[in-house]
Amino acid sequence: MTFSESFQSGAIRSAIARADSADANSVRASLATAPITLDSFATLLSAAGREAFADIAGRARQATVERFGRTMQLYAPLYLSNECVCTCTYCGFSQGLDIRRKTLRLDEVAKETDVLARRGIRNVLLVSAEHPKRVGVEYVAACIRQTKATMPYVALEIAAAEEPDYRAYADAGCDGVVLYQETYDEDVYAAHHLGGPKKRYAWRMDALERASKAGMRHLGIGALLGLADWRFDALALFAHARFLERHCWRSQINVSFPRINSAEGGYVPSHPVDDAALAQLVCAFRLAFPSAGIFLSTREPAVLRGRLSTLGVTHMSAGSSTEPGGYEHPGDAGGQFDLEDMRAPQEVANALRAAGYDPVFKDWESMTETAAVSRA
Repeated sequence: MTFSESFQSGAIRSAIARADSADANSVRASLATAPITLDSFATLLSAAGREAFADIAGRARQATVERFGRTMQLYAPLYLSNECVCTCTYCGFSQGLDIRRKTLRLDEVAKETDVLARRGIRNVLLVSAEHPKRVGVEYVAACIRQTKATMPYVALEIAAAEEPDYRAYADAGCDGVVLYQETYDEDVYAAHHLGGPKKRYAWRMDALERASKAGMRHLGIGALLGLADWRFDALALFAHARFLERHCWRSQINVSFPRINSAEGGYVPSHPVDDAALAQLVCAFRLAFPSAGIFLSTREPAVLRGRLSTLGVTHMSAGSSTEPGGYEHPGDAGGQFDLEDMRAPQEVANALRAAGYDPVFKDWESMTETAAVSRA
């Protein structure tokens, strides 16, 4: 049974309703629950949980340091294409928007990779809009091989794919797949995904299971906060992560909580999520998933990123661009959304060091690299 077949939105809504009556005693009981259940997780995200945030945050900080130490892994996205056949209300790449479209050639991918390498980046996330003809399996695999020649760690955030496609990506050297469901509320999902293959709600939801079967070591999930009730999506994300822990146990599970930023098309989130809710969410996930990587992108402002880096975040993007070719030739193509933290990677690293953290640019080595070092 796949996650989409087992997912029960009614159970999510019932847990939220029960958490609405939570009090301080309920929060203390939830913090003592091991492992954290759907109900106890909902309590941590309740109004009572917000009142007890100092205690929750302290425990989250301790859990993070115990598992990851005072380290922060840095990465950067590399956008391959903004050409898209999907119509999504919130996305700056949506079909029909008047932006400069571009799909990188392999030599342009190499140049973008070289720019990132000169800035110290060794962990790259290849990102693309959905266009089966422009961004097909062979093209993506070639981009992975090209990037892997320079970068020890390469992951994908592209269109949902079939298992053989993910296997081709793994064979090309891909280390992980990131795929956000955007929202787990099926009605809201349908209202925002108006055309193209991304309309397939359940098929997208089960994509990471296919990626795991294909041998992907890392699986990244997330919800785009602002489309629907944030607590519903947070609890659904919790349920998804628990499912992947049980059924895709060979893979490391990572989570992200991106908030909607301004983009071409002018979409305004109908369910805005404030900073306090985002911090509450980060801490609750750290307590529920002590070994999970928690990612925070440059969607968020530098000051907030600095605060969240002490609570549960383990991976941060740095010096990002959301346009294809944006590192070597910024401004030549349309970006996906506006960024908040515009600092260069070394600036982010220096700020982390000043806060007592160790920025990690490389924490991954392939077997071929290990063999080469051993022979030397």
